[in-house]
Amino acid sequence: MESHLDADRHRIEGRLEEIGDRFLADLPGDVAAAIRYGLQSPGKRLRPLLALYGYRAAGGADDASLLACAPEVMHAYSLMHDDLPCMDDDDMRRGRPTVHKVYGSRTAILAGVSMIPLSVQVVRDGAKAMALPVSVIASLTETLLAAGGDAGMIGGQVRDLEGEGSGLSLDELQAVHLAKTGALIVASVRMGAIAAGATHSQLDAISHYGRDIGLAFQIMDDVLDVTSTTSVLGKTSGRDAVLRKSTYPALLGVEGAQQRAKDLITDGLDRLASEGILTRELSQVANFMVTRTS
Repeated sequence: MESHLDADRHRIEGRLEEIGDRFLADLPGDVAAAIRYGLQSPGKRLRPLLALYGYRAAGGADDASLLACAPEVMHAYSLMHDDLPCMDDDDMRRGRPTVHKVYGSRTAILAGVSMIPLSVQVVRDGAKAMALPVSVIASLTETLLAAGGDAGMIGGQVRDLEGEGSGLSLDELQAVHLAKTGALIVASVRMGAIAAGATHSQLDAISHYGRDIGLAFQIMDDVLDVTSTTSVLGKTSGRDAVLRKSTYPALLGVEGAQQRAKDLITDGLDRLASEGILTRELSQVANFMVTRTS
């Protein structure tokens, strides 16, 4: 299974390079370079993998790898902006300097903004390559943009920044992360299922799974921030405490937070199984959420 995941990641990496070659020619050189730097940052590629595996779970058989990269473009933009001095002010991401440390804040802002329409272009070209109907392309685009908007990443980021130092309740913290982190994870796996022509009940199950594993991912992110080191994480550890953020370990304890994440994974997989679309691939990604070390 690991070799299978590696093969899919390799395909995704190739597509991300292709995106840089295909879409960035008309941008100023420093902005294009910053986008390439952000896209090629060494990552887990969970969102494109989820899009691919959601597609396959719902019966898709074509090459969906380009389409699957659209949420990764959106995700890369969010990291670029999240690291800015005016936001979480971080110097390291995935073991190397953040985009603004290399190219400056102005270029990082412009590059990040440029990646929003770029993600839509990737949806368009990826869906056209698969000969998907216009109505499906519209649904895919709407799903991606909604995940990045006021009910998704942007809204979650605003609430996250407003909540620094305020001691959020567990429900409030969950609402922040379902938007900031979870929305794009749900959108990724849901986009794959939409492209495959999933039924309404399948889409409901896929979305439930995405919500559960997205929240589990964030819980474990909070846990690792207090239990791991900067060298292992590839980003600065202990930032949540410095920024006075509310976290799951602070509210539930480390063991309680870990158990909450495990319960969410079980619930998400059970929901897929009840609909008959639980695959080994989706199970593998879900379990990675609670076993990862970085």
